Amino acid sequence: MDHASVTTERREAERLQKLQSFAILDTPQEHEFDTVVLLAQRLLNVPIALVSLLDDHRQWFKAKCGLDATEVGRGDAFCSYAIMADDMMIVEDTLLDERFVENDFVVRAPFIRFYAGVPLRPHAAGYADDLPGIGTLCIIDTKPRTLSAADRKVLRQLAAMVSSLIAARSSAAAALRLSQEAVRHANALERQHLQLRQAERMAGIGSWRLDLTDMSLHWSDQVYAIYGLPVGQMPSVEQGLSFYPEGRRAEIAGMIEHAATVGTPFDFESDFYTVDRHKRRVRSMGEAQMVDGRPTALIGVFQDITDRYAREQSLRLTADTDSLTGLPNRACFEQHLREAVDHASVEQEPLCLLLLDLDGFKSVNDAFGHGAGDEVLRIMGERLRALAFTSTFVARLGGDEFVMLLTRPRDCARIDKQLRLVLRSLQHVIERDGARRYVSATIGAAFLEPDIASPIDLVHRADLALYQAKRTQRGTACIYGVEQPVTVDVQLRLATN
Repeated sequence: MDHASVTTERREAERLQKLQSFAILDTPQEHEFDTVVLLAQRLLNVPIALVSLLDDHRQWFKAKCGLDATEVGRGDAFCSYAIMADDMMIVEDTLLDERFVENDFVVRAPFIRFYAGVPLRPHAAGYADDLPGIGTLCIIDTKPRTLSAADRKVLRQLAAMVSSLIAARSSAAAALRLSQEAVRHANALERQHLQLRQAERMAGIGSWRLDLTDMSLHWSDQVYAIYGLPVGQMPSVEQGLSFYPEGRRAEIAGMIEHAATVGTPFDFESDFYTVDRHKRRVRSMGEAQMVDGRPTALIGVFQDITDRYAREQSLRLTADTDSLTGLPNRACFEQHLREAVDHASVEQEPLCLLLLDLDGFKSVNDAFGHGAGDEVLRIMGERLRALAFTSTFVARLGGDEFVMLLTRPRDCARIDKQLRLVLRSLQHVIERDGARRYVSATIGAAFLEPDIASPIDLVHRADLALYQAKRTQRGTACIYGVEQPVTVDVQLRLATN
């Protein structure tokens, strides 16, 4: 295939694409196009006038006067030649033109003897204006004739009108599509906003933005709801901070300032008071919106986590608490002991661990049943809790074993007095149906010394002291490294079975 043929095929392909871009083929009649062909018929005094569009296999009439057919095959179409013309194609007598003398439309109805057609080249973005026409405005007569200069001008003007109509129609259709798309997009955004508002309400999460140029706040509806403020009643940053406990305001303001200055994100939880002074728990996250490497706004979310926080606290309390006595359990004690040992070692502060075993507890269970034993454990737990000052930690390790951790310097300095106080407090008698059983406690104590490497070593020393006290006399206390036991007065110490 030679270069000219390749070029022709390429231009025809582009012409067909351009025609398709107008989306005009096989569309219903339109008054504007019908008016043009009617004007052409009357002004130029011809029996047939057409707005003809040519695709790859047919000639389709967008508007017509004097012809019944809606479309015909492209093979014999005069317009196939006319679309190639630069200005206009005129055949004054088809019987004198070798291209058409045997044409079906010449030798059969409608017996064309005269034809004049102007190619339609409406502008379309992305396509060359000099492509072959997508169709023609043409006039046809059944007898030969000439076309004056004035008539040619009229035909050109009418063809230009058709091209403008096609372009305008396409632009209007595009505008309509854009409008419809905008409406669909607006509806979709509204649905998304509605769903977002519903999701915010369900999750208790709102969104916020702080414009750093003027320090103006912008809240979603749910942020107002968490604050208890009417939508639109926007406080300043300083007023917003006043809803937090006073002790946290400077810290939160510092996080905001740091994020606004260097772009560091923040994430914190805090107690919070609504406008009606209802206490809530909230979480706030924020990060900088950067433009040219500089923070221009802070954007984040704000969540009411009151219910979740309450559940977590309840679960934590359940996990750390002995269900029978209400005291902290072994797991809680082990965690507390690690923290207390670390703190005391760093701060060079005293610490004393007391391990307690109940004496006579098995006898209570055997004589009166486990219900009575549980009652004894609850009583002992209450008495130990009453002895626990702010700096004293008390826990139940399990069975009849309890523990106390003394960290107040004066308690540690007067350990003998503290041990006697505990021994006396834990003396108890239980009586049922004339039978009596006595309960007391034996204690092993150990101080945190420089040579103790871990909390386990401290517990081990207290356990050795407890063993020593039991061997010496139940109801007494021994301090690790001290041979003399701590006892209570004979009148106060109760004998055990």
